[in-house]
Amino acid sequence: MQQDYDLLIVGGGLAGNCLALKLANSGLKIAIIEASTREQLQSAPSGDRALALAAGTVLMLDAINAWQGISHAATAIKHIHISDRGHFGKTRLSAEKENVDALGYVISARDLEGHISQLVDDAGIEVISPARVVGLMSGEQQIHVTLKQGNENLNLSAKLLVGADGGYSSVRQLLDIPQQSVDYGQTALVTTVNLSLPHNNTAFERFTASGPLALLPMAKNQSAVVWTRTTEDAEALMLGNEADFIAELQHCFGYKLGQFSLAAPRRAFPLSLIRAEKMLADRAVIIGNAVHQLHPVAGQGFNLGLRDVVSLAEKLTHQAALNADIGAKEFLSSYAHSRNKDHDRTIGFTDTVVKIFSNEWIALALIRNIGLTLLDHIPSVKHLLSRHAMGLKE
Repeated sequence: MQQDYDLLIVGGGLAGNCLALKLANSGLKIAIIEASTREQLQSAPSGDRALALAAGTVLMLDAINAWQGISHAATAIKHIHISDRGHFGKTRLSAEKENVDALGYVISARDLEGHISQLVDDAGIEVISPARVVGLMSGEQQIHVTLKQGNENLNLSAKLLVGADGGYSSVRQLLDIPQQSVDYGQTALVTTVNLSLPHNNTAFERFTASGPLALLPMAKNQSAVVWTRTTEDAEALMLGNEADFIAELQHCFGYKLGQFSLAAPRRAFPLSLIRAEKMLADRAVIIGNAVHQLHPVAGQGFNLGLRDVVSLAEKLTHQAALNADIGAKEFLSSYAHSRNKDHDRTIGFTDTVVKIFSNEWIALALIRNIGLTLLDHIPSVKHLLSRHAMGLKE
């Protein structure tokens, strides 16, 4: 039976677009379905987020020719400084000691999303937008997809459907895939600040009783702020004026980077650990934030999602080269099995860091600070941490 497409990708964000780019030369007939217009995507508040790209993630972006054209907009992380506010423990990582140009890079989500979207257009990949998926029905040889475009319905079919439509994934919901959710009772406050002292390409991760505070180096001697507070504190800080916000931020971080002043609007994002109970359904798979949403403490969310993309694209390319069914249950199960270990490790690590460093129990505070201090003085262990931060295997 003839399908309209080999592959339909729902979600025209970073995960969906990167998957399409990775598959551009695979011979597969592909279309991306996106609910929002390009203008809506570019003006979304989430575009203000700073993405900390691990060195391994940059290599993956480079492999789809998506890095060279946007690297000028990114700022290198050459040093990482980890500390525990009010305690003695600290650890410092250095790109020079790891013999690399950078431990990672910082770029605004809006810059990267806009660049990737342009590459999709340049590659001639079909984008159906704005259109919402309102119905799915899987058959033995294809999956049927019903879209809502304005007042009209459009029916399509494909061998495989990929849900890359984010944390509120309509694909996941239509496939009746349950998810487990843990509310951290925290909110991430996101903004950008001007600094009166140079950041020297240093990313700071400071753990506090209410959650971690990250300052990530950006151009023009600015730092992107990802500040985790309790939900109650975050609400008060968002309701207060800018001067009070900066004063509290300065009190929390100190003056290592001099005086702060706001350079961008303040945004607030509630934090939860969310993980789908499975990645698969008949002739469908979900990737990226549709599967997992992490706390920003270690900056691993997008990095993990892009590893999903690369792994799936490589397997799809191989399957297509064999002229085999890209929606076959055994094939999709092998993909899911290959990703489980990385998901378990990265999600487990992030969740553990949140729980250990958002706790002021004296005994635990002593243990973690001794650990940070020892880590700073054991080169082999520090090397392993650096490789983990870079998203690279040892």
